Amino acid sequence: MKNRGRGMPQTLTDLGVPTQASWQRDFLGQPRAGRMLFITATWGACFIFIAWGLRDASALWFGALRALIAGAALVALGLVQRRPQPRGARAWGWITLTGLVNVSLAFAAMFAGVAGLATGTAAVLANAQPLLILLPAWWLYGEVVSARTATALVVGFAGLVVVALPGGGGSGAALSLLAAAAVTAGTLLSRRLSGIDVLAATGWHLLIGGLALGVFAMLVEGAPVVDWTPRFMLSLAFLSLVGTAATTVAWFVEARRARLDVLTAWLFLTPVVGIVLAVWVLGERPAGWTAVGLVATLVAMWVALKPQGDDLEGPPSA
Repeated sequence: MKNRGRGMPQTLTDLGVPTQASWQRDFLGQPRAGRMLFITATWGACFIFIAWGLRDASALWFGALRALIAGAALVALGLVQRRPQPRGARAWGWITLTGLVNVSLAFAAMFAGVAGLATGTAAVLANAQPLLILLPAWWLYGEVVSARTATALVVGFAGLVVVALPGGGGSGAALSLLAAAAVTAGTLLSRRLSGIDVLAATGWHLLIGGLALGVFAMLVEGAPVVDWTPRFMLSLAFLSLVGTAATTVAWFVEARRARLDVLTAWLFLTPVVGIVLAVWVLGERPAGWTAVGLVATLVAMWVALKPQGDDLEGPPSA
């Protein structure tokens, strides 16, 4: 017993493997508001750049290029900064699985969904994470959601549906919901990467997911046909470097430290930004109930983010 403090690891916690109890203890912080505003506003703007870029490239290749450039940029930055790289089959297995789900599947469905729907509608349906995350977060990480928070999330999403419903449905709606489910799974999986440097994990999962999506694009769409217009290059640069590389690193950092129901409640802002920009930039015309739906969504988001005593207690802020 003498060597317990400095010899061989004795428990899963000593080995750095998170248990349900340790998730409850260590990951109950509030997301940082400034970082979340950056993430949600940027992701809302992404739908405009996707709509622009799809005029010059096919959906799958556009998504693959976005992921590959973002992943390559982060991996290169990590190597320049001499960040620790992933080691071992377990680490690479989680990174690969996260890349296939959070990148390959999510980007394919998201880009195809935007191609088949009004941009504002796609932005709403692709951000259904606040509802989809509730049961998995409880089951996997023991995050109990209060009735107030659950009700607020349902009301918030209902408000967004009121805004988006006139934009259409069909296969585009199904693909956007599939994208939301894939990103939800990716957020849950990202906690399994907690022992890996966040920059390296983010970069490699984007690179692996982008390569897999590129193979799928070749099989489905054939060789890439891209019109490299200034509009497309601007869209691709923004989506890759700002809308993917920077925001995904920030999102994974917050997913490691914050309750998932509170974290994903911030995503209600993403379609609000997407809808406003779709009206202003693309000239889409939402129905008269838009204001009512947006107000309901923002009020619900405020309720969901408001601290609830013991429900949101966590480690004190530094």
